[in-house]
Amino acid sequence: MKNDFKSALVKSSALHIGIIVALVIGNWLKPSTPQVMEVTLNAPVRPEQKAVEAVSVDNKAVEKRINELKKQEADKKAAEAKRIRDLERRAANAKKKREEEARRIAKLEKERVRKEREKKKAEAAAREAKKKQQAEQKKAAEAKKKAEALAKKRKAEEERLKKAEAKRKADAEAARQKALAEKMMQEQLAAEAAARSRAKQAQVLSEVEKYTALIITKIQQNLLLEDSMKGKQCRLNLRLAFNGLVTQVEALSGDKQVCEASIRAVRRADTLPVSKDKAVFEKLKNINLTIKPDI
Repeated sequence: MKNDFKSALVKSSALHIGIIVALVIGNWLKPSTPQVMEVTLNAPVRPEQKAVEAVSVDNKAVEKRINELKKQEADKKAAEAKRIRDLERRAANAKKKREEEARRIAKLEKERVRKEREKKKAEAAAREAKKKQQAEQKKAAEAKKKAEALAKKRKAEEERLKKAEAKRKADAEAARQKALAEKMMQEQLAAEAAARSRAKQAQVLSEVEKYTALIITKIQQNLLLEDSMKGKQCRLNLRLAFNGLVTQVEALSGDKQVCEASIRAVRRADTLPVSKDKAVFEKLKNINLTIKPDI
């Protein structure tokens, strides 16, 4: 029950504030007219009404908004008054010019009465002057129109050139960014390719060393040793087929006895161990080996 009362109290307060704001805005938008206020004196006050009045006391925000609206209305009225003063000033200037023109016409009329001939001459001169003035005014209007058209055309051309320059700069920047990105990509790809190449080269060299050791081991296994070979060696050149078949063997340098024994050991082995990896085989198919008898 207590919560229902608080909820009703809050809703009632919000409703009162909304009504006050609506009335203030309505008074601001509509012309102010006298309003009849009805007041009930010594009316009985209900407890919930007291609570609503207590909540409504804090109407500083509403009063602040009212003051703002009043200020806006005052500013609006001041601006309107200024506009009216400007119109009145221009009207007075126009009236003054009309009065001056009337005095001029009166003077001409007086001259007409005094001397008809001079009047006709003056009228002819006035007509000519007016015609000339109209021609000058027309010429000035045409010149102004042409100048405005030329200015408009120049402005449009400047805008077009400005947009074209902005587009050129944007395209140049986009091309520069694209070229930079492509360069970075190429550099990255080159670095990755170089890293892969180095890794592959290291792997190939490792595999070459491995198979070189296997080839030397197999040759030494087929080598017929003699005590006279101790401490001596022979450097051989081998040509191998893809399956390890020895297609050619040649002694390059070293002890003759060791070289002859090494060549016989190679021919006795017939095929030597080679890698199936093409890159490794390329380094093994024509290889120089140093054979040292293990005595």
